[in-house]
Amino acid sequence: MFLLTIALQVFTLMEFVVRRQLATANKSIAGLYDGNPQRTTQRPTTERLLAAFRGITLYVHRDGSTEITALNPLQQLILTLMKVSPSIYLLPSCVPD
Repeated sequence: MFLLTIALQVFTLMEFVVRRQLATANKSIAGLYDGNPQRTTQRPTTERLLAAFRGITLYVHRDGSTEITALNPLQQLILTLMKVSPSIYLLPSCVPD
């Protein structure tokens, strides 16, 4: 129950921060809706924001090197709206030996 409470707080915080950023800048975000990528919204849900990151894949090669798919512009925008630096995505090694 404790972990569910923390997850709910994270969901709520993500949604709040992104919506506040969009409202402050008086902007909308497009690309969150699968059937209509041109549809914009100023009040995205956390579920849609997280779904935008669905296509990310991490490859771990046998030699220990890693490869990860690049962030698209929508994913970069979401990280910026959440006030998270996209540089966290570029960690040199995120998989332990």
